[in-house]
Amino acid sequence: MAKPVLLAIDDDVSVLEAVVQDLRRKYGQTYRIVRAASGGAALDISKQLKERGDVVALFLSDQRMPGMTGVDLLQAVIELYPDAKRVLLTAYADTEAAIRAINSARIHYYLNKPWDPPEEKLYPVLDDLLQAWNQGHKPAYDGIQLVSARWGVGDHEVRNFLSRNRIQFKWLNPDLNPEAMSTLRDRGLDEGKLPVVLFGDGSSLVQPTTTEIAQKVGLRTQAQQEYYDVVVVGAGPAGLAAGVYGASEGLKTLLVEPMAPGGQAGSSSKIENYLGFPEGVSGDELAKRAYIQAQRLGAEFLTQGVTNICSDNGYHILRMTDGREVTCRVCLIATGVDYCWLCVPGEERLRGKGVFYGAALTETNTCANEEVHIVGGANSAGQAAMHFSKHATKVRMLVRGPSLTQSMSKYLIDQIAATPNIVVETGTEVIGVEGDGNLERVKLMTPEGEVTRDCVSLFIFIGAAPKTDWLPKAVALDNKGFILAGPDLKTKSKEDSVWKLERDPYLLETSLPGVFVAGDVRHGSVKRCASAVGEGSIAIQFVHQYLATL
Repeated sequence: MAKPVLLAIDDDVSVLEAVVQDLRRKYGQTYRIVRAASGGAALDISKQLKERGDVVALFLSDQRMPGMTGVDLLQAVIELYPDAKRVLLTAYADTEAAIRAINSARIHYYLNKPWDPPEEKLYPVLDDLLQAWNQGHKPAYDGIQLVSARWGVGDHEVRNFLSRNRIQFKWLNPDLNPEAMSTLRDRGLDEGKLPVVLFGDGSSLVQPTTTEIAQKVGLRTQAQQEYYDVVVVGAGPAGLAAGVYGASEGLKTLLVEPMAPGGQAGSSSKIENYLGFPEGVSGDELAKRAYIQAQRLGAEFLTQGVTNICSDNGYHILRMTDGREVTCRVCLIATGVDYCWLCVPGEERLRGKGVFYGAALTETNTCANEEVHIVGGANSAGQAAMHFSKHATKVRMLVRGPSLTQSMSKYLIDQIAATPNIVVETGTEVIGVEGDGNLERVKLMTPEGEVTRDCVSLFIFIGAAPKTDWLPKAVALDNKGFILAGPDLKTKSKEDSVWKLERDPYLLETSLPGVFVAGDVRHGSVKRCASAVGEGSIAIQFVHQYLATL
């Protein structure tokens, strides 16, 4: 945003220069100081500023000027900048006229010349006026704007990507913001093709992919180099920790993440059992700190997905979703897990249109003053319930088991019990979702039998589905799709010959030598943020050991 303008006007060049110097010394860092040598010139300048979209906070004008007096000028600029503060500079002989002008021209204040010292006679007056102006001024938004309907195709995906990457944007929902469609018309865009992302430079993206948005906002989508010592696939807690330790220990490190740093933990509204944060920390804040730390130490981040890994003569080649390839000596898989689907009628059709997986932070504002349903009884569901309870009228937790004690930390159970607008419904399962275009009803099986309830927002926090369907067959998985590593290659694998080398695999090494795994995607992992960070950290130790054997 351009700085607001303070416009000084006086036909006496020496006086005008003194006014400008006093204004710059006190206000130059916050405001842009503009000068004019006559009332007519000041009016022209004001019109030009208005056409460019600049804002004038204060006019400081001399009274006695040829052609147009100060009072006449300050009356004229009301039409252009009605909220700007107007101050008249007068000689002692003009005091009576200045007082009359306070009523006739709605002048906010008059000052007698000279005003030395300005610290006593000028700045206190202007400080009060500018403080009052700032309290009432709402700056015009010139950042990213997203025009999309709440239940429209692609709406949730775009909002989630922007939010998770901490990219500030203004959401214009046509159902709530009448100016949304006129904004599109003004730019010559098709009102029927949503979502549309509008940028401050006048450009736009219509029904964009997340990769297109990433490229436009400056996220890196192409690797800077063709070769790295270690490529980390996934930037959740495990991947971020590996990035910090790999880069700090001199390894040329690349982290590849298609969505945003933080993984599933990054969407947690508050993690209260993470070491070193006695008041708790949001997953987003934790991810941001780790991201900055890894970057500062030299790790490179890439907003891309990986579609395959192949090995050739001791090197690993990763193919990206855009078809490009990156080569590395060691690959660390830290893709984490997704929340499981309910697998009930209507779910696929309404996904992103009232049925969400995680996404508590992204959808908070859309659910204000509504009733929210949360499926799940583990910590992630509890954290989401506490977060939504601050915005929604009621939060209903739908828990399949008899209580929360088997799957949720006690501190969360206690908080939920003490929150009056959270209702825990145990022994309850979702058996169907319904709606025309968006979620409208949810069908439940309760201890009392089957019921149908009105519902527009259903958030699912159940199970853990590993992100491993892109891996080659050379990487051994268990029967649920989690990656086997270390000793588990021999005890859990269905095949006796998945490990081909004479040496034993390293603790976090997969069946493909030189490819390691860390975090929730590993078979037998503890599904906790701190555990993932620990695995990502120690994985780099095994990376060094592996590289030493080459």
